[in-house]
Amino acid sequence: MRSKFKDEHPFEKRKAEAERIRQKYNDRIPVICEKVEKSDIATIDKKKYLVPADLTVGQFVYVIRKRIKLSPEKAIFIFVDEVLPPTAALMSSIYEEHKDEDGFLYITYVFHLIRSHRISLLTFSCRYSGENTFGEAI
Repeated sequence: MRSKFKDEHPFEKRKAEAERIRQKYNDRIPVICEKVEKSDIATIDKKKYLVPADLTVGQFVYVIRKRIKLSPEKAIFIFVDEVLPPTAALMSSIYEEHKDEDGFLYITYVFHLIRSHRISLLTFSCRYSGENTFGEAI
């Protein structure tokens, strides 16, 4: 997925900003969060986040839900490198595994109605973990 943030800001500028952030706040993760292109979901009011290293993916999803005021009957999915990360994973481990060469972690989000996309969610969970069996349903 193409990042609008990357398109709008040159690599050297992004890299310098991420390095400055990591030096000043070594216990925080610099994250760029953007909606999936052509998604009907609301655009979030800000793209850049500085999240605690011990925050879980699930907690970050909660922050995103609140910022876009998503109703309870809709589910939001976030993707890192086009893969759905486990909700219990720490943002620090996701960052170490998937950070971009510019030093930011790029996350995209999309929503679906909960009832119609349960299988998709399970499929993405298994793809991320590398398992051939279905993981725990969320």
